[in-house]
Amino acid sequence: MDQLFIVLGLILCITGLLGSFVPIIPGPITSWFGLLVINFTSTTELNYSFLLISFMIAVFVFTLDIIIPIIGLKKFGGTKKGMIGATIGLLLGLFILGPLGIIIGPFVGALSGEITGELKLGKAVKASIGTLIGFIAGVTMKFSISLVYFIFYLIEVKNIFF
Repeated sequence: MDQLFIVLGLILCITGLLGSFVPIIPGPITSWFGLLVINFTSTTELNYSFLLISFMIAVFVFTLDIIIPIIGLKKFGGTKKGMIGATIGLLLGLFILGPLGIIIGPFVGALSGEITGELKLGKAVKASIGTLIGFIAGVTMKFSISLVYFIFYLIEVKNIFF
């Protein structure tokens, strides 16, 4: 049974890392569940205070990830259409351009959304930059936390085998 929990924890941690870039998957929360799952093995027992605090951090980062792009969008004069465009651009960019699409997709998508929202090109570019800055800040935050949780996972799994 321990092997099942170890594999499931690994899958959740890796999915959490990927979720840092894909807006559909809550990266840090998914990675946290990877930690929680390995806590059910017979050889690993994470401190409940650690689990609670790390969960609160994951939820906080998840919440910030929703708020930061909106702040960036509003600060630079963007609209809701720009935010929708950035999200669509991210998904399309990721699948069409791969890792490079993570940066290009949201910018082009936000720009397209702002232009269809009838903003002038200069304001649309400015709003798109704000959206991109907010998006990059969110991804950086999510990836950092998910990576830390993955490292904790690896440390705990190492303790199981060695």
